[in-house]
Amino acid sequence: MLNLKRLACFICLFATYQTAFSQLGFSHEIGVIAGPVQFRADYGQRDNSSTNFENSGFGIGIVHYLNFAYRADCNCYTTESYFNDHFKLRNEISYNKSNLEHVGRWVDVNKNSDDTNRLRGHKGVAENFDIGTQLEFYPLSIRDFQSFSPRVAPFVSLGIHYTAFTPSVTTTYANPNPTAVGDVTDASNFYSLWDPGSVDATPGSTFSTVMSLGMRYKLDRVSDLMIDFRGQFYFSDWVDGLNHQLDYNKNNDWLMWFNVGYIYYLD
Repeated sequence: MLNLKRLACFICLFATYQTAFSQLGFSHEIGVIAGPVQFRADYGQRDNSSTNFENSGFGIGIVHYLNFAYRADCNCYTTESYFNDHFKLRNEISYNKSNLEHVGRWVDVNKNSDDTNRLRGHKGVAENFDIGTQLEFYPLSIRDFQSFSPRVAPFVSLGIHYTAFTPSVTTTYANPNPTAVGDVTDASNFYSLWDPGSVDATPGSTFSTVMSLGMRYKLDRVSDLMIDFRGQFYFSDWVDGLNHQLDYNKNNDWLMWFNVGYIYYLD
């Protein structure tokens, strides 16, 4: 409930922020994005390609842009400046979900120790709701792109998102002598070298830094096709419900998201 209250508060602030910008007369764009997600969590073997590809999922989102190069109130271009012709403000609400499991040499089929079986049986889900803002930079002129010359507009972006995460955890390993019968997060059911409390599927919230590299292709006067490759770096290591304390657990959770979107110009 506390997490929902925080999210509602943030959405209200976000809406107020958007309204303030809208009053300045900038034009608006809206779109949808979707694509595969690779979640880089504490599951699996560090820097192992199999882990990275198998711990994956899908993301969808709605995006809104403020276009500073064009004024909606007068149906005209704004006063020309470098900022107006090369930057857009991107606002987004998105959702992603990834299935997680341990992959790599520690769960090799030739191994059959208790710890190997603990890792094999341990699975999780990372489920995240995001809302945030990014500033997109277009090296080429936005005005020229609007005029179909050229029809391709590359961009990079940087921003910050608020994330409400709801991880889940399951295990098929049943310790014959559990310290807490029926408790799926009982430390005795998981890898023995992890500290007690390393598995915790409690919902929470955090902020994250978002960086993107992408491009737009001009379909017609009022619509674009967008391709976007994103890295999102959370300020927490609990987004996946696992935060073990081994030496190689040096980074917080993060993800990569390749998405394709359709953008429509409202005015």
